Amino acid sequence: MSGHCSRPVVLCLSGHDPSGGAGLQADIEALIAQGCHAAPAVTALTVQDTVNVTDFRVLDRAWVLAQADAVIADLPVAAVKLGMLGSVEMVDTVLEIMQKLPGIPLVCDPVLRAGGGGALGKDEVGYAMRERLFPVSIIATPNLPEARILAELPEGSADECAEKLLPFIRHLLITGGHGDETEVHNRLYSRDGSRYDFSCQRLPGSYHGSGCTLASALSGRLALGEDLASAVKSALDYTWRTLRDAEAPGRGQYIPRRLPLDLA
Repeated sequence: MSGHCSRPVVLCLSGHDPSGGAGLQADIEALIAQGCHAAPAVTALTVQDTVNVTDFRVLDRAWVLAQADAVIADLPVAAVKLGMLGSVEMVDTVLEIMQKLPGIPLVCDPVLRAGGGGALGKDEVGYAMRERLFPVSIIATPNLPEARILAELPEGSADECAEKLLPFIRHLLITGGHGDETEVHNRLYSRDGSRYDFSCQRLPGSYHGSGCTLASALSGRLALGEDLASAVKSALDYTWRTLRDAEAPGRGQYIPRRLPLDLA
């Protein structure tokens, strides 16, 4: 038995999904697959399945702070992954947590809707994330519908949304999985004007937890020391494979297969 853990630690601040498709379980599985250790702090509890979300409850901020403080005092956090917050108050809570982790990269997945379309917070939460959390994040990973909400451009293109959002954040990855083109185009924008396009084959079906999987994998690659553009490509490639091998345990969306069934 080794007494030292060489795996980078990623603090995950997100909601719990009882179906196991999205939220903290997705974070944990995706980070294990990257060779990282996940330290999950619950921000919210949800009532959801693979079809949709029907209710959620945001935890008291003191509980969230206590969870994060316990992790920070004990483990060497190498990156932070942010998922569902659910309230403006929780945005302020995350800011307080990040003040205790200077220089640690924050990957912000602005979770505003469940895969089935149900709301996981009012749009005001997204605006608060844009105004307060984007400036302390290294990258945000919205899909195009989320980017349109954040940019307040209901019919905006990815380029138009990026132009509106880049003053708030250094890097922005807008994913294209919600379109209907044969190829999915994922676009990485940077404030310095550089841009990368990553395309992949569109897979049939609808998926529960794909955004969580991507953001977690990305935070893991950054925790491992990979540079940003390379980390984005690694995370996108991994996520595509989890969707290719996805399973349908319930009546609704497919769940990404983030880990092999045989871990021996």
